[in-house]
Amino acid sequence: MQPDAGISAVAHAIQLAVAPVFLLSGVGALLAVLTSLTALLVCAVIATLFLGAFARFDVSVPVALLFVAAMIALFVGLLAFLREIFLATANLRIGPS
Repeated sequence: MQPDAGISAVAHAIQLAVAPVFLLSGVGALLAVLTSLTALLVCAVIATLFLGAFARFDVSVPVALLFVAAMIALFVGLLAFLREIFLATANLRIGPS
Protein backbone atom coordinates (compact mmCIF):
# COMPACT_ATOMS: atom_id res chain seq x y z
CA MET A 1 0.00 0.00 0.00
CA GLN A 2 1.27 3.43 -0.87
CA PRO A 3 1.58 6.00 1.92
CA ASP A 4 -0.15 8.64 -0.24
CA ALA A 5 -3.26 6.48 -0.61
CA GLY A 6 -4.38 7.27 2.95
CA ILE A 7 -3.89 10.99 2.43
CA SER A 8 -5.89 11.00 -0.79
CA ALA A 9 -8.69 9.03 0.89
CA VAL A 10 -8.84 11.55 3.72
CA ALA A 11 -8.78 14.45 1.24
CA HIS A 12 -11.63 12.87 -0.71
CA ALA A 13 -13.65 12.38 2.49
CA ILE A 14 -13.13 16.04 3.41
CA GLN A 15 -14.25 17.11 -0.08
CA LEU A 16 -17.43 15.05 0.26
CA ALA A 17 -18.12 16.49 3.71
CA VAL A 18 -17.57 20.15 2.77
CA ALA A 19 -19.37 20.18 -0.60
CA PRO A 20 -22.93 20.37 0.84
CA VAL A 21 -21.96 23.45 2.86
CA PHE A 22 -20.97 25.33 -0.29
CA LEU A 23 -24.09 24.11 -2.07
CA LEU A 24 -26.33 25.37 0.73
CA SER A 25 -24.59 28.75 0.85
CA GLY A 26 -24.94 29.05 -2.93
CA VAL A 27 -28.66 28.27 -2.77
CA GLY A 28 -29.06 30.80 0.05
CA ALA A 29 -27.27 33.49 -1.95
CA LEU A 30 -29.42 32.75 -5.01
CA LEU A 31 -32.62 33.05 -2.98
CA ALA A 32 -31.40 36.30 -1.42
CA VAL A 33 -30.75 37.84 -4.84
CA LEU A 34 -34.10 36.71 -6.22
CA THR A 35 -36.10 37.97 -3.26
CA SER A 36 -34.26 41.31 -3.21
CA LEU A 37 -35.40 42.06 -6.77
CA THR A 38 -38.99 41.30 -5.84
CA ALA A 39 -38.65 43.43 -2.70
CA LEU A 40 -37.35 46.38 -4.74
CA LEU A 41 -40.32 46.17 -7.09
CA VAL A 42 -42.74 46.01 -4.15
CA CYS A 43 -41.03 49.11 -2.70
CA ALA A 44 -41.54 50.86 -6.04
CA VAL A 45 -45.25 49.97 -5.89
CA ILE A 46 -45.53 51.42 -2.39
CA ALA A 47 -43.63 54.58 -3.36
CA THR A 48 -45.87 55.07 -6.40
CA LEU A 49 -48.98 54.69 -4.27
CA PHE A 50 -47.58 57.17 -1.74
CA LEU A 51 -46.73 59.76 -4.41
CA GLY A 52 -50.11 59.26 -6.08
CA ALA A 53 -51.89 59.99 -2.80
CA PHE A 54 -50.06 63.30 -2.39
CA ALA A 55 -50.04 64.45 -6.01
CA ARG A 56 -53.68 63.49 -6.60
CA PHE A 57 -53.22 61.74 -9.93
CA ASP A 58 -54.26 58.31 -11.11
CA VAL A 59 -51.54 55.77 -10.36
CA SER A 60 -53.53 52.65 -11.11
CA VAL A 61 -51.70 51.81 -14.36
CA PRO A 62 -48.14 52.28 -12.99
CA VAL A 63 -49.02 50.37 -9.83
CA ALA A 64 -50.55 47.53 -11.83
CA LEU A 65 -47.50 47.37 -14.11
CA LEU A 66 -45.08 47.38 -11.18
CA PHE A 67 -47.08 44.70 -9.39
CA VAL A 68 -47.15 42.52 -12.51
CA ALA A 69 -43.39 43.06 -12.89
CA ALA A 70 -42.87 41.98 -9.27
CA MET A 71 -44.91 38.82 -9.78
CA ILE A 72 -43.08 38.02 -13.03
CA ALA A 73 -39.73 38.54 -11.28
CA LEU A 74 -40.80 36.20 -8.50
CA PHE A 75 -41.98 33.58 -11.00
CA VAL A 76 -38.79 33.79 -13.06
CA GLY A 77 -36.74 33.54 -9.88
CA LEU A 78 -38.57 30.41 -8.80
CA LEU A 79 -38.11 28.91 -12.27
CA ALA A 80 -34.38 29.63 -12.10
CA PHE A 81 -34.24 27.98 -8.69
CA LEU A 82 -36.11 24.94 -10.02
CA ARG A 83 -33.69 24.69 -12.94
CA GLU A 84 -30.75 24.81 -10.55
CA ILE A 85 -32.30 22.00 -8.51
CA PHE A 86 -32.77 19.89 -11.65
CA LEU A 87 -29.16 20.51 -12.69
CA ALA A 88 -27.91 19.57 -9.24
CA THR A 89 -29.93 16.36 -9.07
CA ALA A 90 -28.94 15.37 -12.61
CA ASN A 91 -25.27 15.55 -11.64
CA LEU A 92 -25.77 13.81 -8.30
CA ARG A 93 -23.85 10.58 -7.97
CA ILE A 94 -24.81 8.22 -5.18
CA GLY A 95 -23.06 4.94 -4.53
CA PRO A 96 -19.77 3.49 -5.69
CA SER A 97 -18.33 4.97 -8.84
